[in-house]
Amino acid sequence: MNLEKLFHLKENHTDVKTEVMAGITTFMTMAYILAVNPNILSAAGMDRGAVFTATALSSFIATCLMALLSNYPFVLAPGMGLNAYFAYTVVLGMGYSWQQALVAVFVEGFIFILLSLTNVREAIFNSIPMTLKHAVSVGIGLFIAFIGLQNAKIVVNNDSTLVSMFSFKGSVSDGSFHYMGITVLLALIGVLVTGILLVKNVKGGILWGILITWALGIICQLVGLYVPNLDAGFYSLLPDFSNGISVPSMAPTFMKMDFAGVFSLDFIVIMFAFLFVDMFDTLGTLIGVASKADMLDKDGKLPKIKGALLSDAVGTTVGAMCGTSTVTTFVESASGVAEGGRTGLTSLVSAILFALSLFLSPIFLAIPSFATAPALIVVGFLMLTSVTKIDFDDLTESIPAFITIIAMPFLYSISEGIALGVISYVVINVCTGKAKDKKISALMYALAVIFVLKYVFL
Repeated sequence: MNLEKLFHLKENHTDVKTEVMAGITTFMTMAYILAVNPNILSAAGMDRGAVFTATALSSFIATCLMALLSNYPFVLAPGMGLNAYFAYTVVLGMGYSWQQALVAVFVEGFIFILLSLTNVREAIFNSIPMTLKHAVSVGIGLFIAFIGLQNAKIVVNNDSTLVSMFSFKGSVSDGSFHYMGITVLLALIGVLVTGILLVKNVKGGILWGILITWALGIICQLVGLYVPNLDAGFYSLLPDFSNGISVPSMAPTFMKMDFAGVFSLDFIVIMFAFLFVDMFDTLGTLIGVASKADMLDKDGKLPKIKGALLSDAVGTTVGAMCGTSTVTTFVESASGVAEGGRTGLTSLVSAILFALSLFLSPIFLAIPSFATAPALIVVGFLMLTSVTKIDFDDLTESIPAFITIIAMPFLYSISEGIALGVISYVVINVCTGKAKDKKISALMYALAVIFVLKYVFL
C-alpha cells in the first residue's frame, strides 16, 4: 500500500512515524470506552461481553470509513453521554427495552445518513461564524480537561459547591489512600511528566505520558503502595490473561432490535434527542479539532466534511445493528492532532488498534483512567490556545464566544455550548443592530429558533 499516495502525507506536512504515533495516542486516550461502554450498557440489561465486541467492531468500521472517505485524523466510537442517556434515561427511566432503544439509535443513524448526503449538516457547519468555531475549540479544550480531572478523581463531587478538589488528608483518615489517593497523586505526577515531555519536544510526549503514568502505577502496585479495591472500582493495573485470548460473542446483541412502538410520540422524542445530541456533538468536535489543526479553509469551512459526516452516520447505524449506543466522532481525537496527526493514516492506525483490542482486551482494559487523564488535561491546554484568535475588542463576537466556552464544561455538553452560543450570537447582534454588518446567514437564524424551541419542548 502506497501510504503517501493514499493519505497525501507530504501535502499535509507529516510523515508515517508521526501519523502512527498520533494514531496510537488517540487510541490510548480513548481505550477507556472499551471498558466504560459495556459497564454502562450492561445496566440496561445488555450482555457485557457482547457490548465490548460491538464497541470495538463499530469503532473499527466507523474509523476506517473516516480515514478513507475524508482523510482526516478523527476517531469514532460509541459516545459518552449518549450511552448514559440510552441506559439510564431511555431504558431504566422511561421503561423501554434496550432492544427498542437500539431501534431509536438505528433510525437516528439512518436519518443522519440522509442529512449528510443532502448537505444539510455541511450547511449547518459552514453557517457557524468563525468566532464561534474558535470558541468551540476552546470550550472543548476545557470540557475534556474537566473530563480528565474527573476521571482521575482530582475533581470530586461536593454537595455545597458541586465540585471540589480531592482531599489527600481525608483519604488517609478514611483509609482510601492506598487505592484512591495514590491514583490521584499519580495522575498529578502524570500531568507534570507530560508537560515536561512537551516542553522538551519529545516525539509522542502525550503517549509517553500515558505509558509512564501507567508504569508508575504498576510499580506502586508491586511494592504495595497501590492496593486494588474492586468494590470501589479500582482494579489491578496488571493485564489479566487468566481467561486466555478470546473474542466475546456478539450474538446476544447483534440485530436484536425491536421495532414495536416505533410510531409512538415518546419514541419520536427519544429518537430526536439522540439525533440532536449526536449531530451537534459531532459538529462541535469537528469544528474544534479541525480548527486546532488548522484544517479549516479561509472561509472557516472543512473541505471534505461530507465524508467525515457520512462516516459518523454510517457508524451509528452499524453500531445499532451490532448492539451499541450512538457512535460519534470523539473529542479525544484532539490528542492525536496534538501529536501531529493530520491525515486519515492517524485514524486508520487507531482503527486497527480497535480491531486488535478484540484479541488483546486484557491489555487495553488494564489501562487505568488515571493514566489517560493527564493526556486529556494537557490536550485541553493545547486546545485552549485558540482563544487568542477571538476578537475580544468586538463584544458582539466575544460575549457569544465566552458563553459557548463556559457552557461546554459547566453544562457538561458540547451540543449545549453550541446551542447557547448560536442563540446569544444571533440575539446580541440583532438587538444591537449589527446583524446586517455581520451578514448572519438565514440558517443561523433558523438554528437559533430551533435551539430555543428545543429548550421549550425537550
